[in-house]
Amino acid sequence: MKDNYVIIMAGGVGTRFWPFSRTTNPKQFHDVLGVGKTMIQQTVERFEGICPQENIYIVTSEEYYDLCKQQLPYLSDDQILLEPSRRNTAPCIGYACYKIASKNPKANIVVAPADHIILKEEEFRKRINIALHFSEKNDVLVTLGIKPTRPDTGYGYIQFTESEGDIKRVRTFTEKPNLEWAVKFIESGEFVWNAGIFIWNVQTIKKTFEMFLPEMAEAFEEIKKEFYSEREAEALKKAYPQCKNISIDNGVMEKAENVFVVLSDIGWSDLGTWKSLYDVSDKDENQNVIDGQTLLYDTKNCIIKTPDERLVVINGLNGYIVAEYDNVLMICKKEDEQKVKEFVAAAGNKGKDFV
Repeated sequence: MKDNYVIIMAGGVGTRFWPFSRTTNPKQFHDVLGVGKTMIQQTVERFEGICPQENIYIVTSEEYYDLCKQQLPYLSDDQILLEPSRRNTAPCIGYACYKIASKNPKANIVVAPADHIILKEEEFRKRINIALHFSEKNDVLVTLGIKPTRPDTGYGYIQFTESEGDIKRVRTFTEKPNLEWAVKFIESGEFVWNAGIFIWNVQTIKKTFEMFLPEMAEAFEEIKKEFYSEREAEALKKAYPQCKNISIDNGVMEKAENVFVVLSDIGWSDLGTWKSLYDVSDKDENQNVIDGQTLLYDTKNCIIKTPDERLVVINGLNGYIVAEYDNVLMICKKEDEQKVKEFVAAAGNKGKDFV
């Protein structure tokens, strides 16, 4: 295990989860599921037995340093990587991988978001270990592919080639398709959802960056002597503007030839929206998901998440999101949840305290 490392991406704001997720306190630092642990705490614990605690790295924004220290006090400052600006997932992953490489050139790495739900954690660990054993010995980029349960248009899809075993060669990546294509993908049996969880050894990912994102590779290579020193933050401020604002999918995974997928059934959700939280949560006899003190009358198919100190009385709602956090209350039809980004923009015009 000593060569296994985990990089957890925790820099996003999660605006689709507003008003719960805010610029100053995004959803990965909240107990979204009401289980007594925040999403980032659950994510870190999920990797127990995969790698030593000192090999877990969090990549986040400078403004979330205090939240990370409060919620993960056992991590050293060297394990909390602070991006000077948000530039999508490729620079964030590149920074962490090059930093780890400077310490351990034999590192075998898992990259995962901080805000996903995985209900079958033992099965998840099995799948990760399958991928790690494969990446340790081979020049490959591996991702987890989630067996789809419905033709969802909110996820990216991975097409794989038929072969024996759970590790398949990737044929194509497709960004979020329309419903017609999503149905065809499911019917073909050749597609899985892209979970955004990646596994590779550090030498392979460095070679891949050099091939497809050479400016980024050069920027991080130039500052490698500053990693794990007091000069790291200053060096990073010079390196980051040289990095393209691009996702790891667009920048690397969709271009490389040596990409494989481990088929996985792990109870996964990216928890990107209120509806996705509704889908994975326990419901009462009226199909309501409730987290708060409520009195409900003639109310069904709703998700209600409100402060414990507030009694919320609801009469006659069907299929609504009722969400209150801090100084904002939102009431919105579940089917209109795509409008949340509009609400956030409008709330920002009212004042930065609302976003």
